[in-house]
Amino acid sequence: MKKKFVFKIVIDITMTVLLLFLMARQITGSTAHEWIGTGMFVLWIIHNILNFKWYSHLFKGKYTLLRIMQTTINICLLLSMIGMMISGIILSREVFAFLSFSGGIAIARSLHILSAFWSFVLMALHLGMHWSMIIGIIRKVTGGISSRLVQVLIPVAASTIAGYGLYAFIKHQFISYMLLTSSFVFFDFERPVVLFFIDYIAIMGMFVFLGYYGTKMIRKIARRGKFDFIVS
Repeated sequence: MKKKFVFKIVIDITMTVLLLFLMARQITGSTAHEWIGTGMFVLWIIHNILNFKWYSHLFKGKYTLLRIMQTTINICLLLSMIGMMISGIILSREVFAFLSFSGGIAIARSLHILSAFWSFVLMALHLGMHWSMIIGIIRKVTGGISSRLVQVLIPVAASTIAGYGLYAFIKHQFISYMLLTSSFVFFDFERPVVLFFIDYIAIMGMFVFLGYYGTKMIRKIARRGKFDFIVS
């Protein structure tokens, strides 16, 4: 396995974990939130440098239904990440305090909430659409799963996590933040911290589930009939 490929996987997994902690600002505190966000910003730049080839091929080759979906999610994720980073810098009172922005705080706060929740969902979908690759790496490392029971239990467990993720998605009012109908993120301080992370991991799992099985479904559709056009 190439070192560059392994490094890219490590970067992507680290970004996913950091984003999970960024959603817990009320737990980590503002200072830690800003430093985690700064780390996320650095990794995001590295991620884009490592994947520059994707940008160079954006207007080349065939656009299948799957590629259209992947490209749309990637571009939306790029925009939401840019929005999150810019608004985070404007709102910073620790790491980027030397920039001393005097205006636009209210707009930046709304943009930050909007971008953060969309980034969380889109990153999970992005991860799900590449989940087959991750499964392939796991199989290569472990030698594959031979047990029939395990092969049955894995999709059952995935469905259970996705089902609970839907419940948590509704409970934590993700839609209101993604549509910006609420400018204040509610946090229940009386609820154990571990349950917060369980909920958010389940929500992430739900979108990974949707991305993975959505990709498989689109590939099946593609086998039955062509749906593509060429960009030159």
